[in-house]
Amino acid sequence: MLRMSKMTDYGFVLLAGLASDGAGGARTHTARELAERTHVPLPSVSKVLKELSQAGFLVSHRGVAGGYALARSPAQISVAEVIGALEGPLSLTECGVHSGPGAGACELEPTCHLRGHMRVITGVIGDALRRLTLADLVAPVAQARSRLVALRGEARS
Repeated sequence: MLRMSKMTDYGFVLLAGLASDGAGGARTHTARELAERTHVPLPSVSKVLKELSQAGFLVSHRGVAGGYALARSPAQISVAEVIGALEGPLSLTECGVHSGPGAGACELEPTCHLRGHMRVITGVIGDALRRLTLADLVAPVAQARSRLVALRGEARS
């Protein structure tokens, strides 16, 4: 099963909370406000906000009016970027992460005939995730679905 970690899931919940604040993520929110709004536990909120800030998705402001805001517009933040920052490189198999001989790949690599195919599959999934943005995640489902169908048509062209 393909599954993101709970912290990555929380990351998307927090980013969506910031993006849907009525100011397109430009308004500053404290970790406590985001925890209350999203129902994500405060210690997890603090940890994920720090990681998202270090990855360049958020700007943090210190002081009495401090907090976090999006560093870019929601339309400029791809789902793939967020997953990459919080999970590491996207790959369905161990050999998809490594490149070059002896780079820590699996012991079946010398005889495996699926490596190239798995990289193609990983690439297709990565392309789809790069096309999805935070703006898509906060849009009404019907609107996001029609955009995804349009993107799927573009990918086939």
